[in-house]
Amino acid sequence: METTNFKRIKHGFFPEIINREMRISSPQTFSRHFSSSQVIVEKIDLYGELNGHEGCVNAVEFNFNGDILVSGSDDKHVMLWNWATKTKTLCYASGHLDNIFQARIMPLTDDKRIITSSADGQVRLGEILENGQVKTRRLGKHQGRVHSLAVEPGSPHIFFSCGEDGLVQHYDLRCGSASKLFHCFSFKETNSPPLNIRLNAIIIDPRNPNYFAIGGSDEYARVYDIRRYRSDGSNVSDEPVNLFCPRHLLHSNHVHITGLAYSKASELLVSYNDELIYLFQKNMGLGPSPLSLESETQLSNEEPQVYAGHRNSRTVKGVSFFGPKDEYVMSGSDCGHIFIWRKKDAKLVRVMVGDRRIVNHLEPHPCMPFLATCGFDKDVKLWAPMAGDAPALPKNLTKITESNRQNREDQSPATLAPDVIMHVVRLQRRQMFGYVERRYSRSDLESDEEDGDEDYISGIANDITFSEEYPGENFGDCKIS
Repeated sequence: METTNFKRIKHGFFPEIINREMRISSPQTFSRHFSSSQVIVEKIDLYGELNGHEGCVNAVEFNFNGDILVSGSDDKHVMLWNWATKTKTLCYASGHLDNIFQARIMPLTDDKRIITSSADGQVRLGEILENGQVKTRRLGKHQGRVHSLAVEPGSPHIFFSCGEDGLVQHYDLRCGSASKLFHCFSFKETNSPPLNIRLNAIIIDPRNPNYFAIGGSDEYARVYDIRRYRSDGSNVSDEPVNLFCPRHLLHSNHVHITGLAYSKASELLVSYNDELIYLFQKNMGLGPSPLSLESETQLSNEEPQVYAGHRNSRTVKGVSFFGPKDEYVMSGSDCGHIFIWRKKDAKLVRVMVGDRRIVNHLEPHPCMPFLATCGFDKDVKLWAPMAGDAPALPKNLTKITESNRQNREDQSPATLAPDVIMHVVRLQRRQMFGYVERRYSRSDLESDEEDGDEDYISGIANDITFSEEYPGENFGDCKIS
């Protein structure tokens, strides 16, 4: 009797192989179909581990070609890896004063320029010199943690940052400094001042890089058009061109967004804290403001696809697509598992242990069915289709998903009296100012436009940071392109 896997291979792969051999389909078409097949996804398993960091790894990303992997960690170091041979090719001290949250290789720079962001509020650039040393300097800063950077597709110069201060900034490496676009605020019906939205995620639409989306401490994923903003920082409006939110979360006050992803077809994937993951088509937008929505409009909107089973509560988790045509959706979980769903029907096709505690980020390879993950462990894990009999879904899957659901539903928001809320706010404000005073001098805080004042040179393997400082470079005026 044929096994289930053999039936899938026989009926799924054999016709493709015949078409390829008869030149009915091209090798590229065969490769895409092969990489996206459910059989291959179900065979994904641990390929190896990259060890070297001395703290939790928070950021992993492949370069444009997919042969190099960059990672950033709580140890404030950036590492480059030849992931195929599992070897470290570069390690340098980033110059950050706190945990690194994002590390990205700028495309079309021969992998010589790496941008990073951190809990210290800084956005920094690392440039690999001809002698193998690394020069780092600050490009911009936020008054709070910076969880996310977004690089314009195919551009060696342009990227964005967003922070917990609600600020969105635009960078052009030809200018060397940041342009403040706007601060993001909540939507308010009353005359009370709007609240600052603490931003966790920013992404750029790959089909139209003029559009970018942000998400943070409320229920709305906001989409903006860069062409509406001036590079001189005189923008006064943070009005988006569109909003996305599940109908049942409208006007909610107990959820926030931790991760966003755009598909190649401009579908928007949104991951909520202590909620689920939702996939929005372009026609599911609510318009520029929820205050102007009519009930009939809300009821007529098509509902997004929902992905469930994981839990996103304890950390700021990302969310990703997987497959040559984004056929799958994947996320980490508080339970330490990696979840992979089929995009079209949200069916779970692979669940595997990815970390002893929490999986935060999953990074797909740009052209092969491989991925890299990181979490609370001090290593980067690599995943690839492997020969073996490991089941695609664990036998205790029902127990895992039910436990995640129960823990999520038990995390109900508490109701506090106004005087208690004000006391908490005062404590948080006091802690924030204490943190700022410890991290920065007064002149650093007042000189908000001075960048390039923290240049360092790092060695490749010994991580020595020399005290020699470079004079500030004159980049001239920067304009948004």
